[in-house]
Amino acid sequence: MKAINDFLSSILPYTEWPMFLLLIGGGIFLIFYSKFTPYRYFGHAIAVVSGKYDDKNAKGDVSSFQALSAAVAATVGLGNISGVAIAIHDGGPGVVFWIWMTALLGMGIKFYSGSLAIMFRDTDADGKLQGGPMFYITKGMGKWAKPMAIFFSICGLFGFLGVFTANQFTEAFMGVVKPHETLLATSEFNWKLGIGFILAIVTSIVIFGGLSKIAKVASAIVPFMVGVYLLAVIFVMANNAGEVLPALKMIFVEAWNFDTIVTGGFWGLVIVGVRRAMFSNEAGLGSAPMYHGQSRNDEPTKEGLVAMLGPFIDTIMVCTFTAVVIILSGAYLEDGSGITMTMTAFETTLYGVGDILLMVIVTAFALSTLFTYSYYGVKCLSFLTNPKVGKWYNVFFIVMVVFATIASLDLVKNLIDLSYALMVIPNMIAVLYLSPKVNESAKNYFKKLKQGGA
Repeated sequence: MKAINDFLSSILPYTEWPMFLLLIGGGIFLIFYSKFTPYRYFGHAIAVVSGKYDDKNAKGDVSSFQALSAAVAATVGLGNISGVAIAIHDGGPGVVFWIWMTALLGMGIKFYSGSLAIMFRDTDADGKLQGGPMFYITKGMGKWAKPMAIFFSICGLFGFLGVFTANQFTEAFMGVVKPHETLLATSEFNWKLGIGFILAIVTSIVIFGGLSKIAKVASAIVPFMVGVYLLAVIFVMANNAGEVLPALKMIFVEAWNFDTIVTGGFWGLVIVGVRRAMFSNEAGLGSAPMYHGQSRNDEPTKEGLVAMLGPFIDTIMVCTFTAVVIILSGAYLEDGSGITMTMTAFETTLYGVGDILLMVIVTAFALSTLFTYSYYGVKCLSFLTNPKVGKWYNVFFIVMVVFATIASLDLVKNLIDLSYALMVIPNMIAVLYLSPKVNESAKNYFKKLKQGGA
């Protein structure tokens, strides 16, 4: 494992700058190119996802709400709880500001990628409607760009393994059980392996049921788990009301600390924020369009607006609340990273039982993320081969879930960071290349909307 981790660490720095330039540079370009359209129609986006503008005759397998729930289930998960903790551990409280900035850019990026997911849908070998980067790259850009789609899919086979989720769920469970040594009748390794098998069994029950089952489970779990988590965080903030503003002030002040030596200086701080924000909301990654491409929706702009809500929910809201609790508790000053830091923060601020409550919430987060990530991998393998072969990805996925529970956090983190950075490159090139088509479609849609025909 150490050899693999060292290899991944050596490659990662060379992929960060292309990812950084495409996400930040591309995101800023799209915001101005769209004339701030996604943000100006935020209210309309909420109306669309509520079902007000549903078209019963539209093609697709799931509703826009179910597609958003499934996409958010993959993003509102341990990335928001553990990923934020890792970011603060690596870069300090100021990194949260750069997570916010990347999320705002991500809203614009997801508006474009969500629109393209509907605009350039295609059918697979089984005749089923499919959408996502592989399809808007090949259909939108042309056959010459197919190597980009293949490259994206190959990276996706590793990026969508769900290993980070399985790893951090195991750490959370062990963090709760560990103080009670009498429960540890056998070695920690065996406990972790047992957790891996349980996760694998529960995940198998859902993911082998296909998209419809995943979407139904996700749309049932996501609103509940987000609600409970936010209530717990609001309770902590209410009990420490006098410290909330100082915590937010610290985020803004530390974000511009040019003297910092953490993670390679100021730009290292920014890169940590961008990297963790992308892991949190997957903006620019190209994963969410795979779900949005399945929506019962023939209007690209409507789905783009729905997709835009994802980064707002999982990063602007959930990540901010997590960060504030970590800073309020002082957990970021202690040793530890990932989920253990967040567990400490909740235990400290919720009268010693917060870690148990968080464990319950984390379980829901982890399972929903595993359910949805498997579907992304199936789509990637199906594109590279065919739908019948693609289904076998779930077997590989289940095996890697078990492996992740006993792997080190560094290995898992490096594997995901590298895969994500590589996936951003072809996806963002395609989004930027096809952005004029999205603008044209949006112009026509909003014209119809004003005339009452949308």
